[in-house]
Amino acid sequence: MEILVGTGVALVTPFTKDLEVDVDALKDIVEYNIAGNVDYLVVLGTTAESVTLTAQEKRLVMKTVSLVNAGRLPLVVGVGGNNTMAVVNELKQTDFLDYQAILSVSPAYNKPTQEGIYQHFKAISAASPLPIVVYNVPSRTGSNMLPETTLRLAKDFKNIVAIKEACADQIQIDQLLQGKPEEFHIISGDDFTALSTVLAGGSGVISVLGQGLPQQFSTMISLGLKGDSEPAYEIHQSLLNGMHLIFEEGNPTGIKSVYNHYNLCRLEVRLPLVKASRQLEDKIALFLNQLETIAV
Repeated sequence: MEILVGTGVALVTPFTKDLEVDVDALKDIVEYNIAGNVDYLVVLGTTAESVTLTAQEKRLVMKTVSLVNAGRLPLVVGVGGNNTMAVVNELKQTDFLDYQAILSVSPAYNKPTQEGIYQHFKAISAASPLPIVVYNVPSRTGSNMLPETTLRLAKDFKNIVAIKEACADQIQIDQLLQGKPEEFHIISGDDFTALSTVLAGGSGVISVLGQGLPQQFSTMISLGLKGDSEPAYEIHQSLLNGMHLIFEEGNPTGIKSVYNHYNLCRLEVRLPLVKASRQLEDKIALFLNQLETIAV
């Protein structure tokens, strides 16, 4: 699926001060990213605080993004969890009109074996009406989907078309790149490894910081896909401090602080997350103000 090449962004769910979904802010965020030349939008991923959204709120977010996007960019939607049967039921009951693929995270907390992870995604493959991007993020799930499991899924199920790999281990990423089927996409799920993944042969990134700085991030990944490593690394170095800062107090706390700096989104997140401290806000503001002096 060529729509998965380049820069995807894992959109936040903005909230009002009363912690309701802020539809107007979400519309502005979609437009901001389209104007920033990202290649596709990812809705209701972990960055969207999807675990704290009701089914009705998820439908509202999907519909809002779809209407504002109006077919301009491909759309990917997160459908995942640690209860395989519940994920299968959600896939069967959701209207995926205007969406082109599903992002599904490996089960968290249960800590399944590699065979358990395989069987989980086998069930999702059988139920999904859209191509699937599996998502490995050991720092959140408590278990690492090993390359042999990912490659087994890629070879056994035609509708499993990519992995969002956030293992933060370049050796594991290289193993995937070396063993993958030709049409299978290796997508960085970690801003820190995005450029190195692309330069090694990966397809791109699903980024957190990229939604706050879409022009810079998209330019970096585009250069990387062309093999222009020197200017790409210059941008990477300019963004590196921001990559650290946005995760300093958790995700999406940091990226919402970036959006707040640009008057696109309030700081509010839902418990058990808490909004950015004044200290983090100040550090992010300093980073963004310094970044504005660097030409892309």
